[in-house]
Amino acid sequence: MKKYVILRLLQMIPILLAITFLSFALMRIAGSDAVLARMENTGVVVSQEVLDEARAELGLDRPFLVQYFVWLGNLLHGDMGNSYISGRDVFSTFISKLPATLLLTALAMAMTVVISVPLGILAAVRQNRFLDYVIRIGSFFGNSLPNFFVGLLLMYFFAIRFRIFPVISAQVSLQGAILPALTLAIAMSAKYLRQVRAAILDELGKEYVTGAAARGIRFSTTLFKSVIRAALVTIITLMTMSIGSLLGGTAIVESIFMWDGVGNLAVDAINMRDYPMIQAYVMWMAIIYVCVNLITDLSYRLLDPRVRLGGVKP
Repeated sequence: MKKYVILRLLQMIPILLAITFLSFALMRIAGSDAVLARMENTGVVVSQEVLDEARAELGLDRPFLVQYFVWLGNLLHGDMGNSYISGRDVFSTFISKLPATLLLTALAMAMTVVISVPLGILAAVRQNRFLDYVIRIGSFFGNSLPNFFVGLLLMYFFAIRFRIFPVISAQVSLQGAILPALTLAIAMSAKYLRQVRAAILDELGKEYVTGAAARGIRFSTTLFKSVIRAALVTIITLMTMSIGSLLGGTAIVESIFMWDGVGNLAVDAINMRDYPMIQAYVMWMAIIYVCVNLITDLSYRLLDPRVRLGGVKP
């Protein structure tokens, strides 16, 4: 196991380097730069000489490869640079937004598990019955509605009309996170409960379930001790990938609720062509997804004996 983990960690290095290079290149090809964006927002008309001096100060007048390797060298020394717009340290700014994103992620995932897993299991057990049809229709509507529309509906009913939750949270708090987390959970639950249902149905159709029923074992015992456990591999894969996307920041939902997380920070950075901040966001996303994939692979070996015993031992 230790050898397997070390090998996977070494494989992360070229992947992360390739991602940083591609993102760095795509931003430079975008056709604008931070200097123009900053000057346009101030409304001040400046000469070309002033623009050139500002670009030289930020190092934007250098060749692309020189800019990339300078940034990469600074990153390897723990320096992610300063924001082109605010002038603040990128790393400290990014870290200050993480608590909001972590709270939103934890709450959204908890809601998703509470909604999707029981409903998916119930729909599978009641296959092709009235309750199954109701759950599937509900998942269809939940999956069809875009996040921004669901967010606006929740905001109207629970924040404006009934005034249970704040419209916009002035600070990072559990009460302020409930509506954006519920917005995310509705969409994810609608998608994942169908996957949970399919995974449970696949296990219920296997011979060991029929054999257990023939031996007089109660269906509930087989369901909770064997079927659900065997389907956990699929369920955990879905959930871990969702954690990766949520930790990366859900820009639309964060923008609607003005939630002060990394997704909202990334949108502002992209609009302002704040290259160092965008690179920090890209690095965060890349590391999260690579780590999530590693954790998912390791969970296979821990949860499913078939993978642990049938695969090649690390």
